[in-house]
Amino acid sequence: MNNNYGLIMAGGIGSRFWPLSTSKKPKQFLDVLGIGKSLLRLTFERMLNTVPKDQIYILTNTTYLSLVLDQLPEISEKQVLCEPLRKNTAPCIAFAAAKILKINPQATLIVTPSDHLILNQTRFNEIIQTAIKVANESNQLVTLGISPTRPDTGYGYIEFAKDKSLKKGEATHVIQFCEKPDLETAGKFIAAGNFYWNAGIFVWRADV
Repeated sequence: MNNNYGLIMAGGIGSRFWPLSTSKKPKQFLDVLGIGKSLLRLTFERMLNTVPKDQIYILTNTTYLSLVLDQLPEISEKQVLCEPLRKNTAPCIAFAAAKILKINPQATLIVTPSDHLILNQTRFNEIIQTAIKVANESNQLVTLGISPTRPDTGYGYIEFAKDKSLKKGEATHVIQFCEKPDLETAGKFIAAGNFYWNAGIFVWRADV
């Protein structure tokens, strides 16, 4: 039995991607790469490598229900969780986790944004499998970070514990999550060497 469940967050309006992204059709519903698939569609297909299609849920706004169902005809309307207003998604994620916990007490939940552009699918799948393993063995919440290439004020940051013995593919402890900084602070984060961009991807057991 596959105990993995996915929750794709697709309720944002993508204001930073304006004018291509609009409130009527945000960037997650756009074919950004010009390959006939939206970012939401690509995220869903990527999730299928780990999660059965009937165990993937979409968290979105009521405005986008029809767009979700049009782009993901494989799922049922019951798999689309709609928030009536654009507020903090944390309560909605908690609601989804509680719902999934009732369905499967052994569930491991994978939460991801719908608008990430991920080119190395193989490496991403490996990292997700590692995150699932760590989450199940440690009973802790696991998050993914992206190695920063420059000081950037558009991302949140994750400060992680420095460990010289840490090997590629292993997990380390998070010290703190940092909100989007100003440019000077972002530069200090990069110089410190133990900060990642916050990918907004989380993995944990639903019963934790």
